[in-house]
Amino acid sequence: MNILNEAYKDLNIVAEKNAGKYQQAHPFPYIYFDDFFDEIFLNSVLSEFPDLRTVNASSYNSPTELKLASRGEGQFSPAAKQLAYFLNSEPFLKFLNKLTGIEETLLPDPYFQGGGYHEIKKGGFLKIHADFNKHQATQLDRRINILVYLNKDWHPEYGGDFELWDESMQRKEVGIAPLFNRMAIFSTTSLSYHGHPDALNCPDDRSRKSFALYYYTNGRPENETVAFKDMHGTIFKDRKGVEADKSMKRFTAFASVLKNVMPPFIFNGIRRIFIKD
Repeated sequence: MNILNEAYKDLNIVAEKNAGKYQQAHPFPYIYFDDFFDEIFLNSVLSEFPDLRTVNASSYNSPTELKLASRGEGQFSPAAKQLAYFLNSEPFLKFLNKLTGIEETLLPDPYFQGGGYHEIKKGGFLKIHADFNKHQATQLDRRINILVYLNKDWHPEYGGDFELWDESMQRKEVGIAPLFNRMAIFSTTSLSYHGHPDALNCPDDRSRKSFALYYYTNGRPENETVAFKDMHGTIFKDRKGVEADKSMKRFTAFASVLKNVMPPFIFNGIRRIFIKD
């Protein structure tokens, strides 16, 4: 079965054509492609998407995020494994290097830490944040995120746009609707703030589905390490003056205090109340 849409068969040409657009984008490098994958193939990925409530997936339930996510390749369907293997293949990695202008060799994550199936149900959200900057097991530097959206007949009133925010958190710069067969690619640093901050308003029988992969390098440019030289987890940010983010701000501040004063085993036990994995 074909994986790519015929229009994107020559990844080298696609990268050359779009490198400038990606690297010069604001508020940080990003791009998205529509109909990137063969429709029949991606229909298989969608039709095999599991009920994440029944497969021992990670469940996030806090003022910062309300979502479900798979844990490792073992929970992928046959079609999802094909998709993951292709997106972690040598031709696609070379495509990413050329598109992004990243000089260091990009490496995939065979552990799918934080990657794989993502699902947000009605009322769910993921507040604006910058991602963890190093892989927990390999200590490699996180550089690129890819999100493949799997939502057919998605209406604007459902919400769920993927938002990119400026470093000062004063304004949303970009909103990308999570439409079926749309692939978003963006560079991750400690200041690349993004997310889906407002509660999803889809019908009860719908959800916002995506497939995520992350890419790493051994080291990163010095200008990207200035803000946070040390390893850090996800950094959540409140939108200035937004009432819905006030509880999130209080929650993250309280969590930071607890982390500094509690032994790790106690803090991690409390953390598991909100993140069941």
